[in-house]
Amino acid sequence: MSHKQQPIGSGYHARSTAADVLDGIDLAGTTAVVTGGYSGIGLETTRALANAGARVVVPARRPDLASQHLDGIPGTEVDELDLADLDSVRAFAERRLADGRTIDLMVNSAGIMACPETRTPQGWELQFAVNHLGHFALVNRLLPLLREARVVSVSSSGHRLSPMRWNDTRFERGYDRSEAYGQSKTANALFAVELDRLAAPAGIRAFALHPGAILTPLMRHVPESEQRDMGWIDEHGNPPEHFKTAEQGAATQTWAAASPKLDGLGGVFLEDCEVAAVNPDLGPGPGVRPHAIDPDEARRLWAYSAELTGVNAFA
Repeated sequence: MSHKQQPIGSGYHARSTAADVLDGIDLAGTTAVVTGGYSGIGLETTRALANAGARVVVPARRPDLASQHLDGIPGTEVDELDLADLDSVRAFAERRLADGRTIDLMVNSAGIMACPETRTPQGWELQFAVNHLGHFALVNRLLPLLREARVVSVSSSGHRLSPMRWNDTRFERGYDRSEAYGQSKTANALFAVELDRLAAPAGIRAFALHPGAILTPLMRHVPESEQRDMGWIDEHGNPPEHFKTAEQGAATQTWAAASPKLDGLGGVFLEDCEVAAVNPDLGPGPGVRPHAIDPDEARRLWAYSAELTGVNAFA
């Protein structure tokens, strides 16, 4: 897989915005689904896609709040979805299937980060359940509508915090919120690798990405004192210069969803509107870590996720 992880000379960069990467692209007649599309970089992704002409469906755990945030953005609609609840995932998918509209672009942008230890009714660790398993079940259930579509999984540089913890994926031997976040972000990347392998023959291509460092509601579970200690904010609550705005943070996932510059590619990890290089260093620094693009790990995760959720469109 790593041989595909080569920059392609996109012409964009870390300061490009979602509007920049869609300049000149007409999405009229297309339908997009953007989970988390009413907050943070998800909202800016929705805005950019809608402004380019796409009809954007925004699944939301809090539909009323989503409708408020999307007010004034034409071509958007809200439908109820709780990614932590597989019954809710199934119900949402059934409504979309009954609607019958083909989905051309799917951006899995919803997520949680560094939350206190929380379990789903099945006993799954919540970050893994929401960030990965809910999206895994959703994409598999929506597969009949994904015709030559792009499926984009929003991972993070946090993937370097943990590979898949096969000896304790549920953190039953002790919870670490950062490692749990890292495992879920590794899972997002591996999901794209295996989905692309399975679905590319049908014209469905999958990508994962690191959007960059951005101050968004995603950080709500991290106390301000910790954010200051980690250099995310200064004493006045302002982020450092290298942090992106929400519009810039949305650029890579928007580029992944719609740019013709990625035609013929898939199963790769992106950052700063470019195909990321492989970086074997587990410390800070750019690039994707090998454990997040390992095809054997991706196959193993797919089988494990199908077992847990009871959903596998490729069985």
